[in-house]
Amino acid sequence: MKAHNKETQAQMTPRKALQFLQQGNNRFINNLKANRNLLEQVNETRDGQWPFATILSCIDSRTSAELIFDQGLGDIFSVRIAGNIVNTDILGSMEFACKVAGSKLIVVLGHSKCGAVKGACDHVEMGNLTELLSKIQPAVYEEKQTTVERSSKNSEFVENVAEINVKRSVKSIIERSYVLEQMLENGQIGIVGAMHDIETGVVSFYDEVMYIKDDLNPEFTVAELRH
Repeated sequence: MKAHNKETQAQMTPRKALQFLQQGNNRFINNLKANRNLLEQVNETRDGQWPFATILSCIDSRTSAELIFDQGLGDIFSVRIAGNIVNTDILGSMEFACKVAGSKLIVVLGHSKCGAVKGACDHVEMGNLTELLSKIQPAVYEEKQTTVERSSKNSEFVENVAEINVKRSVKSIIERSYVLEQMLENGQIGIVGAMHDIETGVVSFYDEVMYIKDDLNPEFTVAELRH
């Protein structure tokens, strides 16, 4: 499998980018890794890069986006931070990835049994981690389903918070970046939230925070997200 180039990236759409990732994850969970010559891809990308997607995921060692989506060198921008939270530097990186480098899809990828989410659920305070976990706290408070044992000891509570955190991050990207908001409105990019199950390897995409404006969803407008 060849690395993406200027032509293949130009032909890519947000919907097709999503399908590429879904197909890659299907290969991953079936242990059918695509045949790649990585040294060849190094040579193919030495004069430029043309990634088709940007993935914000956790630093967890089990959630490498390149592996779980079976992608090679030059295929995706990988943004990793504990708890897959959003901050100004990450937004700037995404704006570069999409507006400058031509990426077509942004994925916010959470994962099961997330240590950062567990820390937020337990209200952990430790050095600079305190500020990072504070960005997950709104998801903890938004989780209303659990009335007892609202801590990391309750796995269902943790997974509920992780899902809410992903969905909040998707909307935060749109609300906080005018550049990405306009690209989304114009159908140049798509944004979606997803969850990676570390036990099965399966990535599930959330339809309720899947924002792609194309023939399958021509009526979508960013204004809908304001309500």
